[in-house]
Amino acid sequence: MQVTPRFLLLLSLTTSLAVTAGCAHQPERREVRQEPVLEARGDWVKLGERWVDSVHDRDVIHVGAREGLYRRIRIVVERSPLEMYDILITFGDGTPFSPNTRHVFDADTHSHVIELPGGPRVIRTVEFRYGKVPGEGRALAELWAE
Repeated sequence: MQVTPRFLLLLSLTTSLAVTAGCAHQPERREVRQEPVLEARGDWVKLGERWVDSVHDRDVIHVGAREGLYRRIRIVVERSPLEMYDILITFGDGTPFSPNTRHVFDADTHSHVIELPGGPRVIRTVEFRYGKVPGEGRALAELWAE
């Protein structure tokens, strides 16, 4: 087989395209997370999280029956301080529950344990309402349940 300049050019282009295509499919970098303030211990599980900025004043975490029945919840706030005005829990049967939770969280802190009324229940959704995030940066609000 005779190697021609045209063959070398075609081989070079093919190799360049293969290398470029391989680079394009690398996984995107994700922000490195610190260790959580509340680890999964015993029956406590994290049901969801939301990044909070000073633009949005409300977030909803959808849970549902597949996650199980819970007796109590706790809110964990990481990274930045956060003012939380209200929490609205909607149970599987549509019943709402809004515990008194107006609180300013410091970074990397958590709420007290919030007992849910009526024994173990399915949580459909949990809605957080926020004030302006004090300080700089975004806070991470996590929902934990037992």
